[in-house]
Amino acid sequence: MNVLVIGSGAREHALVWKLARSPRVSRLFASPGNPGMSEYAELLASAQDPASLTALALRHAIDLVVIGPEQPLVDGLVDSLTAAGIRAFGPHRAAAALEGSKRFAKQFMLRHGIPTARAEAFTDEAAALDFLQTVADPPVVKRSGLAAGKGVTVADSLSEAEEAVRAAFRDPSSGGVVLEERLQGRELSLLGVTDGTAWLPLKLAQDYKYLSDGDTGPMTGGMGAVAPAELLDDEQLREVNAEIVSRTLAGIRAEGLAFTGVLFIGLMVTPTGVKVLEYNVRLGDPETQVVLPLLETDLLDVIDAAHDGTLSRLQLSWKPLVAAGVVLAAPGYPGSPQRGVPLQLPAGDDGLLVFQAGTELSGGQLLSRGGRVLSVVALAPDLEAARDRAYEAVRQTGFAGAQWRSDIGLQQLLSGA
Repeated sequence: MNVLVIGSGAREHALVWKLARSPRVSRLFASPGNPGMSEYAELLASAQDPASLTALALRHAIDLVVIGPEQPLVDGLVDSLTAAGIRAFGPHRAAAALEGSKRFAKQFMLRHGIPTARAEAFTDEAAALDFLQTVADPPVVKRSGLAAGKGVTVADSLSEAEEAVRAAFRDPSSGGVVLEERLQGRELSLLGVTDGTAWLPLKLAQDYKYLSDGDTGPMTGGMGAVAPAELLDDEQLREVNAEIVSRTLAGIRAEGLAFTGVLFIGLMVTPTGVKVLEYNVRLGDPETQVVLPLLETDLLDVIDAAHDGTLSRLQLSWKPLVAAGVVLAAPGYPGSPQRGVPLQLPAGDDGLLVFQAGTELSGGQLLSRGGRVLSVVALAPDLEAARDRAYEAVRQTGFAGAQWRSDIGLQQLLSGA
């Protein structure tokens, strides 16, 4: 089978790495890819719009396209590929609005009785600012449209919330704002493969969104993750399956949304129950980098089951290990990340993986290309050993001025969860 992976980040590097291990993959391609992927896949340059990518897939006789990032899904790539007779792993455009529009997602949750924070959506700046004058506590300000994981401001004051609203409306691509009640608790990433009816859960992961230790600094696309994250007890798992997963899938079916892919549900475990923060319609980054290395099952078998309607009969096999992943970001990230910093990577093995994201080759030298540059992932029998191995590798990485958090997985380790 000829397989094409769309994307250039560490998530897509992990997808390519995993798919390369399938004996059923005859040729593996990535577009646009990154230097790390070239070890396993042929990189194909192309514009990333649906028409160009569909033409690329036809030229290379691609049997399956696996889409990593959200933008091509929101743009309708799956619709275009399906019309051309090419199998794709991801939701159609209408279903991708669950991520592409926070306003649509919030209204979807309310329509289908899915536990979530109270919120109001606005497409008019003046109305949003007027609403802020009616609340006692500063809300979370979310840009409705896609923002590469950085469109959320957890405001500590009403003035900070006002500035976030004004900044959102200065950006014509923001799609307005959602002003949401601030929830307190532990965040958790629930990922599952679905065909719109069946649900096959992956290992729970905990993501670290803020730039600096202790969840301080600006919001980012994610600075690290650990899996499995044992942060839900049996009763909470039953609650999540009954009130969130089942109701979400029922809503997808009721609204006629075509969805064959990964549904990522961002959860907050609060004192009053588990609530949905957001939906993503693809694998998470950096969650993918810690979940896929634990999966023993052939990823192609999982994708086929989603397309063939046999997910309910598939039993996943997992390594009895823990994965800890630390993201190394460029100096200046998330504001103005520095490009062109020379990189020297530690030697990897079965227990240590280095997934590339913002990298490029110039004259044989690997350089930073800005943003989140590397994901260093260690696997070990327990979280303490995985953390130790990951941070040892981080310290061995040659990357002047790199930013990383030193507390990935620490709270879970100290709590014994």
